[in-house]
Amino acid sequence: MDKPAAAAGTASLVAGDAADQDSDVIIETRSLSKTYRDFWGRQKVRALKALDLEIRRGEIFGLLGPNGSGKTTTIKLILGLLFPTNGRAMVFGKDASEVAKNERIGYLPEESYLYKFLNAEETLDFYGRLFDMPAAARKRRIEELIERVGLKWARRRQLKEYSKGMTRRIGLAQALINDPELIVLDEPTTGLDPIGTREMKDMIIDLRAQGKTVLMCSHLLADVQDVCDRIAILYQGELKELGRVDRLLTVQDVTQIQVRGLTDAAKREIRQVIDRHGAELLKMDNPTTTLEDLFLNIVRDSEAHPGRRAIEAQ
Repeated sequence: MDKPAAAAGTASLVAGDAADQDSDVIIETRSLSKTYRDFWGRQKVRALKALDLEIRRGEIFGLLGPNGSGKTTTIKLILGLLFPTNGRAMVFGKDASEVAKNERIGYLPEESYLYKFLNAEETLDFYGRLFDMPAAARKRRIEELIERVGLKWARRRQLKEYSKGMTRRIGLAQALINDPELIVLDEPTTGLDPIGTREMKDMIIDLRAQGKTVLMCSHLLADVQDVCDRIAILYQGELKELGRVDRLLTVQDVTQIQVRGLTDAAKREIRQVIDRHGAELLKMDNPTTTLEDLFLNIVRDSEAHPGRRAIEAQ
């Protein structure tokens, strides 16, 4: 290759790296499908059907659905733990099967497969070594994470003595040991008491404030409603709803008005008399439903009308 061509190739690679760093789309799936087959190669379960998703930098994205809806399959495809039957999953602009991307990802599985004979410090040290972190940086990171997840008092207790909630906390810490750009959380609040649940949700929101991207699955719809910017609802492997939580939960055909200082007479006349009575209009908008009601309505509608596909709410 001559020098001009080599220079052009180098510039192209640099530009490509810059585009990857500046991209607002962290996860992208296009017609992503997964079919599980039996021993003889016959179709057994069609776990995911032509999933199209974009998850953007700096957002908390919730993946919802009943058991068997394809949530775990989607996560495993994104992490490169499974290969798609059709379609493609992209992470950081690269194919999800590329192992190098995992250095930029933190993962908390639904069941934390941790070594029970290690304590919190030893656990985080072990995972830090897997990422080739220098000893000094590893020590600082361990101190920071143990403090952040509230396990300073139990840092030297073996994990076999931990409760389910404590195990979730140290699991989150190991998912953050490499200071990842993308954090994938599967049922992050399982086993936590109300205080621990609130603290876990605050930590997830804090990750967004740091510019991290979070993909989370949860059966606890109130938790998703509290922290997620956008959600996707899957049912029987198909995408049934997609959009911003606030917009999906807004009841568009109903208007609610909150007013201070109206007399009984003014209340009967509603909006026309607000100015006349000198009242202060505090709020006039659409009421919202709950994520639980939205979720159940989508599942029931999907059972009654199979094949309906989602269009993201704008």
